[in-house]
Amino acid sequence: MGDAMRNMSRRGLLGLGAGAAAAAGLAGCGAGGQATVGSKEKGSQGSGAADAKKGPVRLIGDGSTADTGPQPNQPDKPVRMEPGETPPQFVIFSWDGAGEVGNGLFPRFLKLAQEHEAKMTFFLSGLYLLPESKKSLYRPPNNPVGASAIGYLNDDHIKATMKYTRQAWLDGHEIGTHFNGHFCGTTSGSVAHWTPEQWQSEIDQAVSFVTEWRTNTGWTDEPPLPFDYRKELVGSRTPCLLGQDNLLPTAKKLGWRYDASSPGGMQTWPVKRGGLWDLPLQQIPFPGHTFEVLSMDYNMLANQSKNSTKGMTSQYPYWRKQAAASYLAGFKRTYESNRAPMYIGNHFEEWNGGLYMDAVEEAMKNIAGRPDVRLVSFRQFCDWLDVQDPAVLDKLRTLEVGQRPTGGWNSFLKAA
Repeated sequence: MGDAMRNMSRRGLLGLGAGAAAAAGLAGCGAGGQATVGSKEKGSQGSGAADAKKGPVRLIGDGSTADTGPQPNQPDKPVRMEPGETPPQFVIFSWDGAGEVGNGLFPRFLKLAQEHEAKMTFFLSGLYLLPESKKSLYRPPNNPVGASAIGYLNDDHIKATMKYTRQAWLDGHEIGTHFNGHFCGTTSGSVAHWTPEQWQSEIDQAVSFVTEWRTNTGWTDEPPLPFDYRKELVGSRTPCLLGQDNLLPTAKKLGWRYDASSPGGMQTWPVKRGGLWDLPLQQIPFPGHTFEVLSMDYNMLANQSKNSTKGMTSQYPYWRKQAAASYLAGFKRTYESNRAPMYIGNHFEEWNGGLYMDAVEEAMKNIAGRPDVRLVSFRQFCDWLDVQDPAVLDKLRTLEVGQRPTGGWNSFLKAA
């Protein structure tokens, strides 16, 4: 990546850094009562094993998934803010791919979320539940049968991914989709060039790999995923943040509620695009630089080690500190001004010695527990947005990045 791209500011959409991942071969709510989204819910937050035994279980299809009833560990139903009320500060941690490949990162962050009463979104790659021996089942648009820009998982890693996906849902987290083959770049095979019909094919296949893993693997001793994925799936993030324009008509037709694929978003209150909430990764301060960086681990890597996942080890301590400081600076800016939601994207990767995982953990530990802060999933945030007074949301959107409400929140929102 050249200096021009690394030094792009807001207009530069450092989302292009995420797009470079393919070239490198990389994988990528409001208050009301005692419990609110992101606050402590009724019931325990254990591993999910005990919860899985509660109530009737209705197997779906070949038994890969099951209807086990309402998702546990959810907050009370969100309500509208009262006139003049200070908005909550929403922070959404999300994970692209969400595969467990033996590095222990999936369970590490499930445990961290339990400790800090956080909910997150896991954008599961459907291909991570398909054995490589069955890759001929995958027919990616404009690409050879079985092709993928990310690797297929071995059997142990598929089982581990399913294990922690089960736990994630039972703990109250959201399971979205990161689709399948992660095709980026500029060729005709890239998701950037897929038509709405081709996106439909990709989604159908992603859902089938999640809901038919038992048929595709032949495994009979693994428990089902405890949810109806066709009903649970309401949002996505595209590979390398590409192709959203043609995805949205298909997503709307499917009844999805949001998409988190826009590159280069700002720390302002969201709008709907194509009938869905548009919840993009955002430009946030990047300490030591005059430009801002996208709120995702890979984009920090692209600027720190020039797309290399194994940069100079002597720089790791500084880069770790810089990445954590970037997340916290982005949080501080919005928390102390317009209270726009903050979105953070991650991968279960050990790039540059795992420093980005340490930075994300430090950020969560420093953000959690502060007054008005809600650590939620994208779906839970949409629940809150959907019950707010549209006039209040319109008023919130008038606040620019880092802009405080004139006269304070009580005066500012009472006028709405």
